[in-house]
Amino acid sequence: MAALTQAKRIVVKIGSALLVEGASGQLRAGWLDALAEDVVALRRRGADVVLVSSGSIALGRGILGLAPGGLALEQSQAAAAVGQIRLAQAYSSALGQRGVTAAQVLVTLEDSADRRRYLNARATLETLLALGTVPIVNENDTVATDEIRFGDNDRLAAQVAVTIGADLTVLLSDVDGFYSGNPQVDPAARRYDVIDEITPALEAQAGEGVSGLSKGGMKTKVMAAKTATAAGCDLIITRGEGLHPLAGLEAGAAHTLFRARLSPASARKHWIASMKPRGAVTVDAGAANALGQGKSLLPAGVTAVSGRFGRGDPVDIIAPDGARLGAGLARYTADEAKRLIGKRSNEIEAVLGYPGRAALIHRDDMAL
Repeated sequence: MAALTQAKRIVVKIGSALLVEGASGQLRAGWLDALAEDVVALRRRGADVVLVSSGSIALGRGILGLAPGGLALEQSQAAAAVGQIRLAQAYSSALGQRGVTAAQVLVTLEDSADRRRYLNARATLETLLALGTVPIVNENDTVATDEIRFGDNDRLAAQVAVTIGADLTVLLSDVDGFYSGNPQVDPAARRYDVIDEITPALEAQAGEGVSGLSKGGMKTKVMAAKTATAAGCDLIITRGEGLHPLAGLEAGAAHTLFRARLSPASARKHWIASMKPRGAVTVDAGAANALGQGKSLLPAGVTAVSGRFGRGDPVDIIAPDGARLGAGLARYTADEAKRLIGKRSNEIEAVLGYPGRAALIHRDDMAL
């Protein structure tokens, strides 16, 4: 399965129905162990892996003895608080036994909607991956309410993929792909092997189905595919109930591949370049040369700052002769950037009074 074997950074979404037995509310420990073996195998061939995992509410409600059926918001939040500890322990144990460190990252919709928090989340995930961990991401159900929820982990997985520049997202599901109709009621429904464009007609085939403990149906998976592919990330829907679902996919298990048209890096640069700048930073000749070699922009290379911008806002990058070199997302506010003009990285804390990031604009957040 080329999309999986060639991917360098992979996001895998795991639904509650795969991780937790519906009747008993118990963790499927054997399934999780097999998944951990698949993750370790992917890492051995050099791929970064991030897991987006549901399951905290499903586990917590079993531990607390909450009755089947719908839960009030406060009950869901309480169940999440209890279940999240158990879920983190399970992942830490399954991966730790195989020599891999798990890291827990809890997010809400605000963390992607707010640019400053988005950049912080991106930096944290990038650092965790660089340190060799497997981040386990979940929505922070203990505090999230309807207005700040992703609502399902299909879309969360796609957003995480966009955040870290993944080239593949795998949605482990209770179905083996995307069909032209509901195969449970339509014997003529056929599974698509590859989808190159998500058209309105194709979206209309998604339906509204919700299964088991999961919140999302096929419609949310198509929405996730639109988000991922627009950012240069392929997305796969495949069945996940069996042991070793990723190894099975690699061996050719049935699936649907939504194919991206651009690479993650190209898509991100297009996005940055299309944004309206909130200000500008002028750089010296040395910094301009370094940017051309793929380096980040450090405060030491900045000679002037203009405009009113916050952290995460787009700014133009201006050469010494006034030519526009490109654009990037600032990691400091305009006021902070002005105070850091010409300063070296080891001087940042002394100038600002608190630790800061070494780069004013990181190379991954730049389009030249």
